[in-house]
Order: sequence, then structure tokens, then C-alpha cells
Amino acid sequence: MVPSFYSGWRHVFKLDPDRDIGDEALEAICLSGTDAILVGGSSGVTFDNTVELLSRVRRYELPCALELSDASVGVPGFDGYFVPMVLNAANPEWIIGHHAEALKTFGHLIPWESVVGEAYLVLNPDSTVARVTEATTSLNEDQAVAYSQVADRLWNVPVLYVEYSGTFGDMALLQRISSSLRQAHLFYGGGIDGPDKARQAAEAARTVVVGNVVYSDLAAALETVHAVKGSS
Repeated sequence: MVPSFYSGWRHVFKLDPDRDIGDEALEAICLSGTDAILVGGSSGVTFDNTVELLSRVRRYELPCALELSDASVGVPGFDGYFVPMVLNAANPEWIIGHHAEALKTFGHLIPWESVVGEAYLVLNPDSTVARVTEATTSLNEDQAVAYSQVADRLWNVPVLYVEYSGTFGDMALLQRISSSLRQAHLFYGGGIDGPDKARQAAEAARTVVVGNVVYSDLAAALETVHAVKGSS
């Protein structure tokens, strides 16, 4: 049975272990009413800084999950683990290669009852994740929907994450993708810098992920919680 620890999430704050966040800001985030903390990043994530961030979040009573993009940072103690694969990566290592290598080495240690596959559709060419995975981001609407359906219908991946990382995406496309899904739980992340954009994303995605604005405008980040959950 596929784990469902994320099924009720509407709003999530994503924190990067490689970025500094003070104790007061972290407390505000964890007590904001968000549904969970998602830990992950595209670069600079290590076992040590992941352990440190988890230990700080654990002072508060809310779920905390890890986006496991590198097996070497597989820190135990999270409530759940997402294993990302990038649907539109030109480098196949980010679709299956790294995953098979990790299973060869660490497969016997993986808590499968807490692990969920996460299919990424990366659509911002200037993002770090697009550069690292060599993602083909110049997709038209039909192509983007088709990639989403590969994950949803052919592969039966539980979570589809539409990622615009650093810029606000095409909400009409997001709605079209959402309407095309049969079983995948739709996450959206990218460019949410306040309540208005959070509300727009919540109209299409089941889970809205708010990240960068936490580090640039904490007050605006906190306002996104009510914007998303008030639209439910």
C-alpha cells in the first residue's frame, strides 16, 4: 500500500538545509498553521545540515518530510520521504539512474512504508534543478500534459510536482494538468511570494509549496497559509 502521510496537505513550507533560518523565523513558520515542513534543496544539502534542520523542526508538533534527492543524505526520523524523478530531464540519471544506484547500495535500509515516488515536471529553465538535471523546459501545453499523464497513468506515481522554482508559473496550464490527472496528488511550487499567488495556485493544485519567500519576506510567507487554506 502506498503511504498517504501527505494526503491532507494543502499548504507546505519547504526549507532548504543549505540556507540559514533563525530560531524566531523557524518558530513562526512551524506555528503558522501550515500542514507540514518539507525539507529539501537542489544543491548544498548534506547529511549534517539535514540532521540539524530536522532536530530544530522537531521542537514543534507538525509533520516533517524529506525530499530525498541524494541517498547519502537519507537521514532517519522524518515522517515521510519523497523520492524525486524528473520527467523531462535530458539526463536519464535523474529519471532512473541515481535511483537504481541508491537501491543497490541502500535498498535494504529503506523504510518503504514511509517512501513515496514523486514525479517532477520542471518548467523554469533558469532554476538550479533545471540546470542540474538538464531538463527540457521548452514544452508546449500539450507536451506538458502528456508528461504529466505518463507519471499519472502509465507509471502510477503517487505525487506529481509541477515546479517553476523561482518564478510564478502558468496557472491555466496547471489547471489543465490538474484536470487531466486520475490518481496523482498534484503539488505546485514556484514564485509564490504572497497570498494572491498562493490563492491562485491553490485553485488548481492539491498542495501548494512555499519556499523562497520564507527567506526574503517572512511576513508575506506567513500570509500564504490562510490564503491557501481559506480557499479549500
